[in-house]
Formats: sequence, C-alpha cells, structure tokens
Amino acid sequence: MRSSLCSGPFILQFILSALFILKTSLHAIASDPPLTLDYYASTCPTIFEIVRKEIECAVLSDPRNAALIVRLHFHDCFVQGCDGSVLLEDTITLQGEKKASTNRHSLKGFRIVDRIKNQLESECPGIVSCADILTIAARDAVILVGGPYWDVPLGRKDSVTASLPLAEANLPKPNEGLMSIISKFLYQGLTVTDVVALSGNYSIQVLFLWHRLIA
Repeated sequence: MRSSLCSGPFILQFILSALFILKTSLHAIASDPPLTLDYYASTCPTIFEIVRKEIECAVLSDPRNAALIVRLHFHDCFVQGCDGSVLLEDTITLQGEKKASTNRHSLKGFRIVDRIKNQLESECPGIVSCADILTIAARDAVILVGGPYWDVPLGRKDSVTASLPLAEANLPKPNEGLMSIISKFLYQGLTVTDVVALSGNYSIQVLFLWHRLIA
C-alpha cells in the first residue's frame, strides 16, 4: 500500500482531488436546491461533532485513512456530482460504481463511512444523507493531517442511481499522463486559472500533509 501511495500519479491525483473538493465546496451554495451551512441545525445539530470524532479515531488509528476518505469523496463527486452514488452496492436492477477499473482494487474507506452513518442513525434517524456525511468527512480528514479548513454547505440528497460507464470515463487512471489528468479536472469545472491559483495557495500545504500521511 505504501508504495502505491508514494507513486507520482497518486500524489498528483491526491493534490488535485483536495483542490477539487475545496473548489466544489466553495461553490456548492449555488446549487439547486441551494445548500446551506445550517441545514441540519434543528434536525441533527450534532452532525459535525459526530463526524469529526469518527474521523479523528480513523486518522489516529492510521493517518493514511485521511487520504482514503478524500479519494472516496473525490471519486463520488467526479461521476454524478457529490451524491453518494459511489457508496451504492450492485443489485439486480442497479450496477454500481465500485467495480469500475479505477475503484475496484483501490477505493477504500467504506467502513469508516458506515460507522459514521450508524452513529448518526442512532442520534438522528433518517435525517442525514450519506452524500453529506462523505463531504464533511473529507473536509475533516484534510484538516486532521494539516490541511486548510473550509465551511461545508449541506443538504445533498443521496442518489438512487449510479453510473459505471461514467466512472470508467471520467475518473483519472493510475498511469494516466499529467495533461490527461488535468484535462479531466478542467472538464469537471475547474478552469486553468483555478488550477494555477488553487495550486499556488494549497499545493505546498497539501504536499506537506501528504508526507505526513506516508511518514
């Protein structure tokens, strides 16, 4: 695991994934319906505390869990938007995204999300979406290994559909070239200016936390 985490393409994808998550979070309020910072204020006020505690436990047990959660959230958002579709299992009528070539052997962190979901179901049954759980968890994971803080607007709805073909087409592959990887991020809404500006602000910090993850 350590060797794959240290590979150049994986580090690049981790950096761009963190930037992509930050960018989409900052612009999430413009979505329809609009997301809000206080979405669960009356229905599940302890959501942030519960997610943070579970992520703290996961990262303390293995700092590399932070990268796994960031990657899981990124793989979710990159296919149909941040809708939790990556978490769906195959059924008779649904082909999930877990068996995509970029997900099948490398995407992990599902048990961490399950633990958070179980805690929230005990506290606020039927209220919090898995899409919101994964979004908060990714933000907290970045913070816990030294990354920047950002507010997370909430109110995402869980998808009841998934797209294996989109997962195969959209997600960067392990041995993909630099320009091809960047082009996929640009296709998802990041502009060249965004990539340059965000990289200038956060790449050094993300690389610092990356070395903490693999130390």
